[in-house]
Amino acid sequence: MDYSQFSAMIPELIVLGIFILVFLYDTFAGSGARKADGILTTVLFGLGTVAIFFAGTVPQECFGGMYVSNSITLALKSILNIGVFIVLIQSLKWTDSDDMTLRRGEFYELLLATLFGMYLMISARHFLLFVIGLETASLPLAALIAFNKKHYESTEAAAKYIMTAVFSSAVLMMGLSFVYGLSGGSLYYNDVAAAVAGGEMSGMLIVALTFVLAGIGFKLSLVPFHLWTADVYQGAPTSVTSYLSVISKGSAAFAFFVIFVQAFGAAYPEAWEWMLYGIIIITITVGNLFAIRQKNMKRFMAFSSVSQAGYIMLGVIAANSIGMASMLFYILVYIFSNLGAFGVIQAIENQSGKLSMGDYRGLHKSNPWLAFAMTLAMFSLAGIPPFAGFFSKILIFTSVTASNSMALYMLVLIALINTIISLYYYLLVVKAMWISPEEPVVPQFRSALSERVGLWICVAGIVFIGLLSPIYQLLTDASVADAAQLFAWLG
Repeated sequence: MDYSQFSAMIPELIVLGIFILVFLYDTFAGSGARKADGILTTVLFGLGTVAIFFAGTVPQECFGGMYVSNSITLALKSILNIGVFIVLIQSLKWTDSDDMTLRRGEFYELLLATLFGMYLMISARHFLLFVIGLETASLPLAALIAFNKKHYESTEAAAKYIMTAVFSSAVLMMGLSFVYGLSGGSLYYNDVAAAVAGGEMSGMLIVALTFVLAGIGFKLSLVPFHLWTADVYQGAPTSVTSYLSVISKGSAAFAFFVIFVQAFGAAYPEAWEWMLYGIIIITITVGNLFAIRQKNMKRFMAFSSVSQAGYIMLGVIAANSIGMASMLFYILVYIFSNLGAFGVIQAIENQSGKLSMGDYRGLHKSNPWLAFAMTLAMFSLAGIPPFAGFFSKILIFTSVTASNSMALYMLVLIALINTIISLYYYLLVVKAMWISPEEPVVPQFRSALSERVGLWICVAGIVFIGLLSPIYQLLTDASVADAAQLFAWLG
């Protein structure tokens, strides 16, 4: 075996190294020294994020082509690292609480283990490695969701998540068994693509596509595979919910893109094009309609994330390098916007335990800074200019309509109509904070420094990142440079 191949796995090696250091420190440090677990992990991960961002990579295939490293995979891993870094900062106060004294180290270790699995999903070009990454990411997440073991809702959420994860994995594996048969005994994406391109449309291919789409759809919370989302988001600790809503979704969306474009691209017009059209439409619509009914802020954000998953999938529909760049840009903006909202939710929950939308009435009177940050997050998620969310939606809509297809124009029109619907429920939160004549429900308080730093980062991203066109241009250049093999089926 050529061990030099591991040099291509710089992001994975860095995360694994941080995991080992945190584990050793938490195991052998004294009880007083273990209070620094959070600071140590955050600092080490911040340094690792910078190292990964500046780690130049030469496009290469490793381990017989099962693992691919190139500029676009490195870009997505860097984007996810930004989100994880913000989550680590925002979770410092929660992990310093008395309930977390003995389990603080486990939280960080499990979180790093899930990230390692997501890295493997992103770089996988073989279904076996993809499944290994998927399960490495999913199983520790179940433990994280159950972290508040004294709370019934957390235990219930973990049970629902693990049952859903097991079922979705079984569905995915069934689909992959059909894929294995179709490809003549190979699970390489390229071999599957060659078999699909060289054969006729068959019932086995339709079943394989349906099962694989369903298995990954569970991870992305695509309708009708979304029913676990609201209960899990509500029951899990807020730090875990924020991580689950953006980091897990971003990695799964990119893996979905690569699998369906590279492995099943030749069957796009005949098989999964209209299937995906329908899923995107109902995902955006159902997420929006159910979000209107929610009063609990975490359930509200759950259905918001369902809707946002539909918008992210528009990049898959584009099926070109511009669509990939737009999807990555959307994920980057979504990280700042969603974590900004969860940062406010967590700060208020840590202080008062309140999670109802009604508890946000008059928030601008008692906590104007939190009201301001939440307003910017809601505006960005809704796509109101001039904030980052507006530019991400415009770019992803533009990538879809580049093919001049009437069906795609109708798809974008439906998405635009749903954007108007989303304005209504996002502005319900803004109305409660700024327009309600009632006295504040949440008393005035000063949030922890770590919470304020996390919100400052998110606000800066929401305000400025959409206006920094070089970021999008860099993602576009990376996509074009590495798209030759991925989009070879387009001719």
